[in-house]
Amino acid sequence: MTARRSRKHDNIDRRPVAVVDIGSNSIRLVVFDGTSRVPLPLFNEKVLSGLGRGLERTGELDAEGMESALQNLRRFAELIRAMDVRKTFALATAAARDASNGPAFVKLVRKTTGLPVVVLSGREEARLSALGVIAGTPEAAGAMGDLGGGSLELVELSDGHADRYATLPLGPLRLREVAERNRGQLRAMIDDHLGEHSFLRRARGRDFYAVGGAWRALAKLHMSQTNYGLEVIHHYAIRRQPAIEFLELVATQSRASLDGFTGVSRKRLETLPLAALVLERTLRRIKPERLIFSAYGLREGCLYDSLPGKLKRVDPLLSGARAMLEGNRRYKVDPETLADWIAPLFKDGSRERLRLATCYLADIAWSEHPDHRGDIAYRRALYMPLAGIDHPGRAYVALALFARYEGQPDPEATREAWHLLDEESLREAYQLGLALRVAYRLTGGAASVFARCRLRLTGKDIVLDVPSRMGGMIGEVVGRRLDALARALDRRPVIKLR
Repeated sequence: MTARRSRKHDNIDRRPVAVVDIGSNSIRLVVFDGTSRVPLPLFNEKVLSGLGRGLERTGELDAEGMESALQNLRRFAELIRAMDVRKTFALATAAARDASNGPAFVKLVRKTTGLPVVVLSGREEARLSALGVIAGTPEAAGAMGDLGGGSLELVELSDGHADRYATLPLGPLRLREVAERNRGQLRAMIDDHLGEHSFLRRARGRDFYAVGGAWRALAKLHMSQTNYGLEVIHHYAIRRQPAIEFLELVATQSRASLDGFTGVSRKRLETLPLAALVLERTLRRIKPERLIFSAYGLREGCLYDSLPGKLKRVDPLLSGARAMLEGNRRYKVDPETLADWIAPLFKDGSRERLRLATCYLADIAWSEHPDHRGDIAYRRALYMPLAGIDHPGRAYVALALFARYEGQPDPEATREAWHLLDEESLREAYQLGLALRVAYRLTGGAASVFARCRLRLTGKDIVLDVPSRMGGMIGEVVGRRLDALARALDRRPVIKLR
């Protein structure tokens, strides 16, 4: 995917869109800000209703779960109407699909709430979950697994496409009943189901993308156990062997031993060991290079599926950064013009899109207190809801923005990001921030100045070319910032009037 194009904002419709997800363990309403490449959630509410509790034993939806779900779905429907939602997707998954009383329950939901509930087939659930991963990580290659309360969906991923699919009855609510009867058979049962799908072998040596609330809870737990600084689930990555060792440990824990873990509901803790066991056996079967957690899944895949093909091909990182800019813009200069202006200083094409995203966000803290702009810009870049970017990428952008405002590195103030980058990336992020300081101080964000002045490198110098008639714009502050950039690039600063 190229770093550029298009310059047009990629929104189709900014009226809210809702997705209601009726799962085996939880029901959730998410209202998004519209139809775009990277829609932002305006409202998000989840209830652990336990519809699929006891399904393996009784073949029916749980009575208390149905009562809880119906009550909360009525609330969701009222909220959707109150928020003037343009379109609603209501999706029911494994429990409603497999239970003998599922059709009657869905009919009752439609009648009493007006929600247009669609019961997804296992294949369709897998496909939409895979599209969610692709929406958040377009380059995803390997396999995806989405663990719900009642089922595990597995999909082969390659070149931004979802290929073969499988849906397996390995949700923790079902496995808990098996575990209560004979825990010794649990591993063999999971392995047997996984062994039926030979396409999983093609993901060997690539990545496995984990989707679902229980697996996201495992990511939080691993971050806590390893003192990982950047608490962002999306694209949190662990190498296979350390992941397996961690999951083996969690799978043997009792509910009491997990009670001290904050950030996860008590109901979720009940299923965490089983979710860990399923993931551990899956990793052993597939043998990926890395386990990567995705915050994008079924709901995001549903919206992505509704987009036209042209919009699906838009870079989600640049789309998200562009949306952030539009909501907080001071200067009229196009960020792509800014990126072109500083481009002669950087030869590594692999980080071109990160530099462009940084240019979109380069003035994001302009309205904040001057003493805190660097820290605020840094924090926003680390934690803003961006897609199409991994954790080292977030760190690179965040450190560049810190340097753009502060003018110097501070390993202590930026320790979350500092440890995610190698020495070369740290150096370039700092250089990028200093280049942005020169650009904004020289031009005041005026496109006409960018058009007439330019930066370039020679063997030993960094040269700022300025028309003679504009020589008066080179003041003391511009000179100091050019000096700092030159030192970071190991060059001599030269101002050339022409």
